[in-house]
Amino acid sequence: MAWPLVGAFLCGHLLGFVCLSGSLVPGLAVEVTVPTEPLSVPKGKTAELSCSYKTSVGDNFALEWSFVQPGKPISASVPILYFTNGHLYPTGSKADRAILLHDPPTGGLATLKLTDLRPSDTGTYLCNVNNPPDFYTNGLGLINLTVLVPPSHPLCSQSGQTSVGGSAALGCRSSEGAPKPVYNWVRLGSSPTPPPGSMVQDEVSGQLILTNLSLTSSGTYRCVASNQMGSASCELNLSVTDSSEGRVAGTLIGVLLGVLLLSVAAFCLIRFQKERKKEPKETYGGSDLREDATAPGVFEQASMRADHSKELLEKSPCASTVTTTKSKLSMVV
Repeated sequence: MAWPLVGAFLCGHLLGFVCLSGSLVPGLAVEVTVPTEPLSVPKGKTAELSCSYKTSVGDNFALEWSFVQPGKPISASVPILYFTNGHLYPTGSKADRAILLHDPPTGGLATLKLTDLRPSDTGTYLCNVNNPPDFYTNGLGLINLTVLVPPSHPLCSQSGQTSVGGSAALGCRSSEGAPKPVYNWVRLGSSPTPPPGSMVQDEVSGQLILTNLSLTSSGTYRCVASNQMGSASCELNLSVTDSSEGRVAGTLIGVLLGVLLLSVAAFCLIRFQKERKKEPKETYGGSDLREDATAPGVFEQASMRADHSKELLEKSPCASTVTTTKSKLSMVV
C-alpha cells in the first residue's frame, strides 16, 4: 500500500494527529499550568486558583473545574463549574461562590475565584481543559487548597489515680483548627517545678502525663492550642490526696455511723419499754396459780361434804324442833 493511502486511512482513526495533505503530523498538545505549591487561605477570605493553558481553541473547546475531598481519589471528584459551547454553567454546592476571572475563558486563562472560604473547601481542585482534536495530553492541572482555621476552644479532661504516688493523664483537644493545632501544657502559680521525667507531654495529641504524684502536684494546669491562625486555651484544677488522710477520714466516718446506729437502737428500746408499761394487766385465768387458791381436788371434796351435811340437817327431827321453837319465839317477841 502506498504511503499516501496509508496516511489517508489513519487520519480518521488515530488520536493526537491531524491530516495535512494526506500525511500524518502530531496534533497540538494541550498544556495546562497550575501552581506547584499548595495554597493556604484563611477562613472567610477569597481564594484565586490560577490555571492557564495553551491550545488552539476551537468549537469543541471545553473547560471544567471540579473538587475532591482530602483522602479521596481523583475519580471521586465533583464538578464546580464547566464552560462549553460558549456558555458557563456553575453547579454543585459551591455554585454561588465560584466564578471565573475571565469569562469566556478562551484566551488561555481559566483562573477560578472562590469566595467566603469554609473549612469544607479544603481539598484538591482540578482544572481540566478539553479541546479536540488536541488529545496529545490530558490537559489536567491539580491545586491543593487548605482553608486556615484558628483552633476552637479546647476541652480539658483528666483521668487516672490522683493520690500520692499515683499517675494522672490530662487531655486537651480542639474540635476545629487548620493546620492541626499544637498543644502545650503549663502549670500556673508559683508551685515548685515537678522533678524531671515526672511531667511528659505530647504536643500532637495534647496529652500530659504526670507520674509519682505528690501533694505539691496539686494546682491549676492550662492547655494552649495554637496554629498560625491563633490560639485558644482551657484550664483544669488537679487535686492530689494523701491516702493516709483518706484512711483516717474513713475510720472517723465509720465511728460516727456506729454511734448513730447505737443511738437509734437505744431510742427504740426505751420507747418499747414505755409502750409496754402502758398496756392493761391481764385478767386472771383458771390456769394461773394464786397463794389463796385451793387445789381443785380439795375444793370439790369440801363442797360435797357441805352438801351432805345440809341434807342430814334437813332430815333430822332436831332441825324441825329447832325451827318450830325459833318461830314461836319470834311470835312472842
